[in-house]
Amino acid sequence: MNHIVLPAILLLGLIHSGLAADSEHRAKPVLLYTRYYNAEGESRYLPDGTFKDVLGRLREHFNVRIHRRPLTAESLADVKLLLIANPSDKAVSNNPSPPHVAPSDVKTLTGFVQRGGGLILMGNQENHNLEVEDVNKLLAHFGLQFTNLYTDAKQLILPKQTPVIGGLRWAYYTGNQILLESSHPARPRALVVNDLAQKPIQGPRDQPGVLLATAEPGAGRVVVITDSGWITDDALSGKGIGGVAITAQDNWEIFHRLTRWAAGKLEPRRK
Repeated sequence: MNHIVLPAILLLGLIHSGLAADSEHRAKPVLLYTRYYNAEGESRYLPDGTFKDVLGRLREHFNVRIHRRPLTAESLADVKLLLIANPSDKAVSNNPSPPHVAPSDVKTLTGFVQRGGGLILMGNQENHNLEVEDVNKLLAHFGLQFTNLYTDAKQLILPKQTPVIGGLRWAYYTGNQILLESSHPARPRALVVNDLAQKPIQGPRDQPGVLLATAEPGAGRVVVITDSGWITDDALSGKGIGGVAITAQDNWEIFHRLTRWAAGKLEPRRK
């Protein structure tokens, strides 16, 4: 009799553990890191390369999904947060040209956000095959635009009164800037403005302007960041990028908070 009961108890325990793990997995909001707009052969920001660490950390808080399929209402159906990094302009080597943000994509993505989805879109500096013209057609729906003005790598200590990420240290590894249409109904807002009193560690460029912005169109939230390298493995570890190492930084905590805010899981602290 005991020989029958014991395996049955063990089996029930395994089933219960499996169901609990599956329930926990499904309870996490889905974060999709889409590679759809990244050219085939593009080695920057690969999920098993320089973004391996950050995506691994995100799995504690999100059901992380990664693919390069087209973004449609079906592929975004259960997605809460969409991450796009450094969308490509041109083909890499002999690979096909990458898809740009098409009018149909603009309709899909604005609808996704309007219905409560979150979007984080990250730009970069020049010479990183960054597509801007068609991306800006999407960003225009949120009152935002990428520019061709740049700021070199620097440590930015964010003012304590900054919503969501105030008081943290941002190791910023060079990028373009953002123009805001302040009267836009999507309520664009500058979250981080370049502090000219904090000088670049290397390089002469130090443009006044917005480095990180948010918008709240409809029921959703948008975060636009002018650097993609700041959450790479080497940036998070303090090793640095391109010969510049900013060791005193809170980049993971900044990104973690921004992902939670964009997913509707974190509200700014009220003063």
